[in-house]
Amino acid sequence: MEASTSAHVVVLVTAGSVEEAHAIGNALVEQRLAACVNILPSIESIYRWQGQVHHEQEVLLIAKTTSAALEQLGRRVKELHSYDTPEIIAVPIVAGAQDYLLWIDEETRSSDSSAQRLAVRTNSQ
Repeated sequence: MEASTSAHVVVLVTAGSVEEAHAIGNALVEQRLAACVNILPSIESIYRWQGQVHHEQEVLLIAKTTSAALEQLGRRVKELHSYDTPEIIAVPIVAGAQDYLLWIDEETRSSDSSAQRLAVRTNSQ
């Protein structure tokens, strides 16, 4: 195990259904915003919303990504999500297997370069 410099994060996202979780998870991995997304299909959430306490069945997504991809990942989740205020919480990875952390870097790398290419194209027009 090696210490991470918080260049890697785990992002927690709840969804209202397994179908929504799969759509979000697939998009994040296909677009290289996350290297991996785990889907836990049945959690119970207790939360306060608009002054009332709710008990709901939800689905939890756990995405592994880089700090560099985090902002773009959050925007994409909001675009795809059915909730007005989706949970998007990033937790730094303080340590991990070096080969796994390098794999996260590799699998999310093109999202960084795609964003940079888009910014260059947009600025040059």
